[in-house]
Amino acid sequence: MKIVSFLPSATEMVYALGLEAQLVGVTHECDYPPPAAEQPVVVRNAIDFEGLSQAQIDDAVREAVHAGRSLYAVDEALLHNIAPDVILTQDLCQVCAPSGNEVSRVLQHLSKPPEVVYLTPKCLADIFENLRQVGRATGCEAAAREIVTALEQRVAHVKTKAARLTKYPRVFFMEWLSPPYCGGHWVGEMIEIAGGIDPLAKKGADSLRVPWGEVVAAAPEMLILSPCGFDLEKTIAQAHLIKTYPGWETLPAVKKGHVYAVDANSYFARPGPRVVEGIELLAHLFHPEVFGWDGPEAAFRRLDLG
Repeated sequence: MKIVSFLPSATEMVYALGLEAQLVGVTHECDYPPPAAEQPVVVRNAIDFEGLSQAQIDDAVREAVHAGRSLYAVDEALLHNIAPDVILTQDLCQVCAPSGNEVSRVLQHLSKPPEVVYLTPKCLADIFENLRQVGRATGCEAAAREIVTALEQRVAHVKTKAARLTKYPRVFFMEWLSPPYCGGHWVGEMIEIAGGIDPLAKKGADSLRVPWGEVVAAAPEMLILSPCGFDLEKTIAQAHLIKTYPGWETLPAVKKGHVYAVDANSYFARPGPRVVEGIELLAHLFHPEVFGWDGPEAAFRRLDLG
């Protein structure tokens, strides 16, 4: 079986299921586990974002989407030569990967139609079901069920401990820094499970641009900087953008020193198995006296914006 992944999260699922030997094509963003980056690249950005500011990236993406242009370029010649049996893709977000219409167009040029598995998660349960979908499509259904069961148990452990707490911090999870966007889809649920409250998050829905005045009015006690597509170091490099907003210094999170940059790519932006680690990371940031963190040091950093 030859598998091509149009999604970094799907690539992680393939490796989790032990199917890396069958993976024959990935996107330029597939970098976890590290060997994934050595696979042939069949999908790349159609827009060069290198050197652009967050505001410029936002403008470029919105302009392309409004004009109906794709944000991704599929190497159709390479895909034709690979002749995959299964393509793992999505139909949720035009910004995340090639979406439904683009995939349909690409399939017209393949001599042998592959099975296309669309992963369109909006919540944690959907992510787990996506893993089971990949298992069914690749003959690894039993292994997928075992992995999901283990992940669900870890989530339940956090949820049980968080339920015993008496105080839950107000949080603003920034999925983009300039302009500010709230957390969308599964992120609000992750925050709740971890023992936090984010009144601006959009559970099960797209991340939206948020007027900065609403952030100030929400008075978050914790600020999580997690721009989509960024790792920790890139996020830290952009943290200064917070100081461009009026009244930033009045936020309780800033006054208390509870501003954190996180590795969005690893734990929040990609709906794969590591979102469970993302929940565990949030629980540690919200309630360090209750939840430890034994994951990578590069998962987060506490920032001093003063």
